[in-house]
Amino acid sequence: MKCTRISVKISIALTLLAALTLAGCKAPPPPVTDDTVVTSEVDGVTLTHRYAVQPPHSFTPVNETYRALYGATVMTRPDFGGKIVRHLENGKPFNVLGQVEGHWLAIADEEQLELIGYVPFKAGVKSDLYDATVRSDRPKPRKSTNKVCVDVGGKSKACRNNDTATWILE
Repeated sequence: MKCTRISVKISIALTLLAALTLAGCKAPPPPVTDDTVVTSEVDGVTLTHRYAVQPPHSFTPVNETYRALYGATVMTRPDFGGKIVRHLENGKPFNVLGQVEGHWLAIADEEQLELIGYVPFKAGVKSDLYDATVRSDRPKPRKSTNKVCVDVGGKSKACRNNDTATWILE
């Protein structure tokens, strides 16, 4: 009977030891993928972004709504060496979180604060300046000018064709 009590006690002790050992184990963290949301602190500003988007080295906050001047490519880092995230749609608004190194803009979707990537500085303009910028970028109509002619000697003269900028002997 003594032997069974000891084996029961040992069995209970081993069960408790196993339970305590397993209770101390943590499940491994989920694997980090490109879509895992992480935070980074740059120049005192906390940025939330996908793991695939590299945090900038320097950051100057802007926090303004801009509109795209063309279908710019949104990159994972502030240069053309990164991966393409998406393309901006011409004229569509987006949020500029800040300006980063190399005169690139750190951007987010409209009315969002999560960094989605970077676009070149000239890819957008502040929303309130968009209409004036687009109007001023249109080509100006050419003025019609009078025909320019010069004497080349005797009864001959050379006249400039204003459309092609060539000279024609008459």
